[in-house]
Amino acid sequence: MYQTSDLRKGLKVEIEGEPFVVVEAQFVKPGKGNAFTRCKMKSMISGLILERTYRSGERIDRCSLEERKMEFLYADGDDLTFMDTESYEQISLMREQVGDAARWLTENIEVDVLLHNEKPISIELPTFVELEITDCEPGVKGDTKSSTLKNATVSTGANLQVPLFINQGEWVRIDTRTGEYCERVKR
Repeated sequence: MYQTSDLRKGLKVEIEGEPFVVVEAQFVKPGKGNAFTRCKMKSMISGLILERTYRSGERIDRCSLEERKMEFLYADGDDLTFMDTESYEQISLMREQVGDAARWLTENIEVDVLLHNEKPISIELPTFVELEITDCEPGVKGDTKSSTLKNATVSTGANLQVPLFINQGEWVRIDTRTGEYCERVKR
């Protein structure tokens, strides 16, 4: 169990059997009365935002989460199938559970699947992925010195901004946290 003094941004707690992550925590010590902590938390399953106030000394349940290394196998409509790399057990997640991370999923990519009570709730991608540019506008000659960007589509179907010198068929490294181009990769 956590104490109210442990509440901080990023802490995972369990409220009424559902995992929440603390988005914001503010300790308040009024001139009169007892101190308290005001929290804003987001459900890791439904995305629901919850605001709670805890008096000093209250206890909050720890969240029982487990991370497993899994490999992305394939997408079947809105179902994304992953395989545990140790037990070869397969699980499916809905595209809405994965969220924005689905834009960067390629076959055989290793991800960390977050499980709550043996039920998958979300995934965490590697920080960087390497993808092929499948479609982009040609760069204009003479515009190479400025930091102008152009639209490009990668092999997963995601769109991003890349520098003018990047051409179709080249491979690029993308930061999955921000969805931004990092660098060109030789393949």
